[in-house]
Amino acid sequence: MQGIVLAGSADFKAELARSDLFDPRLLKAVIKTVDVSYGGENGFNQAVELSADTLGSVKLVKEKKLLQKYMDEISQDTGRYCFMVEDTLKALDQGAVENLIIWENLEIVRYELKDSASGAPCEPLYLTSEQEKNDAYFKNPETGVELEVVSKEPLVEWMAIHYKDYGCNLDFVTDKSGEGTQFVKGFGGIGGILRWKLDFSLLSEDANKLDLEGDDSDSDEDGNASDDYGFDDGDFGF
Repeated sequence: MQGIVLAGSADFKAELARSDLFDPRLLKAVIKTVDVSYGGENGFNQAVELSADTLGSVKLVKEKKLLQKYMDEISQDTGRYCFMVEDTLKALDQGAVENLIIWENLEIVRYELKDSASGAPCEPLYLTSEQEKNDAYFKNPETGVELEVVSKEPLVEWMAIHYKDYGCNLDFVTDKSGEGTQFVKGFGGIGGILRWKLDFSLLSEDANKLDLEGDDSDSDEDGNASDDYGFDDGDFGF
């Protein structure tokens, strides 16, 4: 709980605040008192509108504290941080992300694709609006076969639904603070604070080794590779 707004008609709200019925610990958290003209849900909605500026300030303070903690991890070079889409996804797959931070207006789209010839699923793509215009992303890099779009969804919305699958907390931030602007422009608008240190160069090496082993195992007796394929790091669009 970040703060409490007391709303009511006439002196009711003031009487409540002075009453023994109102826990003193809650009184310390009151950030605004407003007069409303209605009761029930209409009164609640009016209270939200009248206290929007105050509530926004509370959210901004929380956001600044979180981003400052994130920047501290980077400045101290603890290794317990990630940024940009590719490394953040790797950290999520490792279960290492404690706080996933995403800019609320992040314009990256998540594509699920499959090979239109074989029907084999492909690795998801994460593309900007400019990259979406490039047809090369929607073709098998080895065969040139067109890839069929199975689903298309903003990454922000996909993460809002699936973040719990990775055992992390999700925080959306704005670019209305200095820290927020730096996060968006300098770190791609997506990143996280990690539970433990990760070496992303080693993760990339391990992934490449798996790709090579997969290519060997998929080869036939004549040494020819089968039609199965996977995307490398570059195919995430970053």
